[in-house]
Amino acid sequence: MKELSRLLGSVPGSATMAVSEKARQMRAAGKDVIGLGGGDPDFATPDHIVAAAFAAIEDGATHYPPAKGVPEALTAVAAKMARDNGVKVDPLSQIIITPGAKWAIHLALSAVTNPGDEILYLEPCWASYPPMITLSGGTPVPVGLTPADNYAITADAIRACVTDRSKALMVNSPNNPTGRVMTEEEADAVVEVALEHDLYVLADEIYEHLIYDGRRNISLSALPGMAERTLTINGASKAYAMTGWRMGWLVAPAPIIALASKLSSQAVSSAASFSMHATAAALNGPQDCVAEMCASYASRRDFMVEALNAIDGVHCRNIEGAFYLFPSFPGSDRDSIQMAEFLIEEALIAGTPGVAFGSTGEGHIRFSIATAKDDLERSVERLAQVAPRL
Repeated sequence: MKELSRLLGSVPGSATMAVSEKARQMRAAGKDVIGLGGGDPDFATPDHIVAAAFAAIEDGATHYPPAKGVPEALTAVAAKMARDNGVKVDPLSQIIITPGAKWAIHLALSAVTNPGDEILYLEPCWASYPPMITLSGGTPVPVGLTPADNYAITADAIRACVTDRSKALMVNSPNNPTGRVMTEEEADAVVEVALEHDLYVLADEIYEHLIYDGRRNISLSALPGMAERTLTINGASKAYAMTGWRMGWLVAPAPIIALASKLSSQAVSSAASFSMHATAAALNGPQDCVAEMCASYASRRDFMVEALNAIDGVHCRNIEGAFYLFPSFPGSDRDSIQMAEFLIEEALIAGTPGVAFGSTGEGHIRFSIATAKDDLERSVERLAQVAPRL
């Protein structure tokens, strides 16, 4: 048989999905595995959003929608950008609704990348960033951030990785997996280097509404000089517990959206029509459901951080946003893959190895707290029992 794709063969599969799949298989075999590997909120999608989807279906929203999105969803995203982010955009030319935020990232990368272009990303990062850069034809270039200074973003750290082939920088705040929220000083550092070296900036704001202790999200596209070079990725999955609805969006300058729309129309046609109507209801409707879920995550965070730090051999930083903890295990002679394997086999706890998020994530395990409180309590009890053997 002739050779299959070398490009696809060169990229890894999703580490988080692999962990979730192993947990599912072990549960099917009768083992009581606690799944802390994925990022799927345990909340049900709020009732008014579900009702809007049913109403849209009953009203006939079951046919092909416009490739960029139905007008109701495009208008809702534009209104949300003005309201929450201080950014005014044209709903018809600067937005595309996508089947999930991951597809929005792929469109953004594909629209700005040519073969040989280097795409910088802050590491630790979501495990899909480097493979997606490769699949878009770019070269992934990590900007290593370290736990020693709480993963601080500095202009010098970014600048040290810039070359004459650098095309764009990917920024994720709140960050998956570290839970860091970008400060004003860090945002200024990103802007400084982007303007200095004429870089596009891909701003992944999917956890925008999950921020704690009075901090706030900083939208890079709202800062001086950034509107024409910033591609903002977001979606309904995390804030509204809509992971299965596959609803994301890309907001960018009109020429970029035009290119993204070409690819999307040729590859997936569009997002689902009734899901877009549900997303419009989510963005336009009452937001108390978001605040309630965020408060619950904050409570779980407080419990888990204190409980993990009470276990000998475990160190867990507090998080500022998103719903992941990124504990380390000082003194262990296992790498993060070995630790993750030990935890799922010996403690029946499924976590994602830190190295999946880049070399600077080594020594850590990512635990999702987007799961029931009793599962979190049981996971701490189990970890305490096996910690002496870690």
